[in-house]
Amino acid sequence: MTEFRMPSLGADMTEGTVTHWFVHPGDAVKRGDIVAEVDTTKAAIEIECFDDGVMDEIRVPEGRTVPVGAVLATITAGASSSGNGKVETVREGRGEPVPSVATSESAGPPESRDRAESVAAPSPVAEPARMTPLIHRLAEEAGLDPATVHGSGPGGRVLRGDIEAAVAQHNSAPAPAPEAAPAPAPGPEAAPASASGPAPAPEAAEAVARSGAQPDVARASGLARRLAEARGLDLSGLSGTGPAGAVRARDLPAEGVPAPAAAQPSEDGTVRADPATPPPGSRDAATMRSAIAATMARSKRTVPHYYLSDVVDVSAAADRLRERNAGAPLAERIVMAALLFRAVAGAARRVPQLNGYWIDDEFRPASAVHLGVVVSLRGGGIIVPTIPDADTLDAAEMMAAMRSVVQRARSGRLRSSDATAATITVTNLGDLGVESVFGVIAVPQVAIVGLGAVTDRPCAVDGLLGVRPQVTVTLSADHRASDGATGARFLHTVADLLHQPEEL
Repeated sequence: MTEFRMPSLGADMTEGTVTHWFVHPGDAVKRGDIVAEVDTTKAAIEIECFDDGVMDEIRVPEGRTVPVGAVLATITAGASSSGNGKVETVREGRGEPVPSVATSESAGPPESRDRAESVAAPSPVAEPARMTPLIHRLAEEAGLDPATVHGSGPGGRVLRGDIEAAVAQHNSAPAPAPEAAPAPAPGPEAAPASASGPAPAPEAAEAVARSGAQPDVARASGLARRLAEARGLDLSGLSGTGPAGAVRARDLPAEGVPAPAAAQPSEDGTVRADPATPPPGSRDAATMRSAIAATMARSKRTVPHYYLSDVVDVSAAADRLRERNAGAPLAERIVMAALLFRAVAGAARRVPQLNGYWIDDEFRPASAVHLGVVVSLRGGGIIVPTIPDADTLDAAEMMAAMRSVVQRARSGRLRSSDATAATITVTNLGDLGVESVFGVIAVPQVAIVGLGAVTDRPCAVDGLLGVRPQVTVTLSADHRASDGATGARFLHTVADLLHQPEEL
């Protein structure tokens, strides 16, 4: 039996709140499955499972705050089998194996049997071969028939992205069923459909009638439902930021602020939101700002920073990028930031004195290079997800990792793997046009690298005045762990790698 513990999602994290469980006791889980959501002072993070097996016991209910390292659940290795190769997962309140071709008439309540029969009818393929119980549940919560979802994984396996794509397709359909998508915003959609509106599909209507709950309310975390009930809020008019549009606790209006009433159309037929209603998640802005302030103040108070900078010629790197991107589809092109990040990761590997932590009055070098990336959030504040083993990635892999981690950070859907403890951090404000940036070290790390904008600047070229693309690379380092000579060697290594882009 394996203990599933509250992970450390950052050096400054001491506790977390379990806001939602995506699995129940008896569910089969696989390595990489998202099993829970945890709220920290900075973000809600989806926690991945790192073992295959069956969820045995959930020890921390939704809404409870526990310290890092606390046991959240236990997982039993392996999975029960019905003898025909299909995994049987017994869920709370259901007695039947959930994904199955056929179910016993005597197993489980009628609503479960009806749903299982409707899933099994279209295809003789056993559901476990196509999707995990977690993905199956996400499909059901989104109002989708799991048997009709096209899988893009190996052997037609249905992945999380396939569910999201199917939800998006249903959202854009001209006459969606009520369960196909959450209400996009408080408005007339929250009210019963009028006679002139599109009629709901009979199957979806029956599903809603059987469940006895509105689709939007069903797609809400347990904590969000309890908070909404305590405040007298109606969840049917809220847009959620969770999986398949699920409403999270962070999506609820601030305490003391009334829930947004259904907006009334104006004379010209448009619907305008109440200007006094804050956007979802705005109540977290002060909490995040407070957490950032505490982290930065602690660093400046306890860490003796020293600062270095270097102007690096990136003409060779720019030429290589032009060759690499020539004729490549837009989605496969690489930007200069990917090469800069690769150079920083490579320098961290070659100058290990800046890659690690200052703990208990001594420097502890890290065995791998986990690159923290400062991401500015559209609503204000920053978050620092991690690109693990960044020194092992090539330029294309680094580009893909950058896109993925930034997208998840800004959509509030970080995973626990994104919160791997960074060994060195990079902050890039070049896209905002600044020439240089000196960051504040994230304790207990010992260095942060700043990247400015790549601009054409006049410089001496073979004794003549020329113009070359250049970037200012800065280093803020902990003087307890290293001296200026080490920092200078680090910046020199970054420059050398950018002068020889074939190394990247």
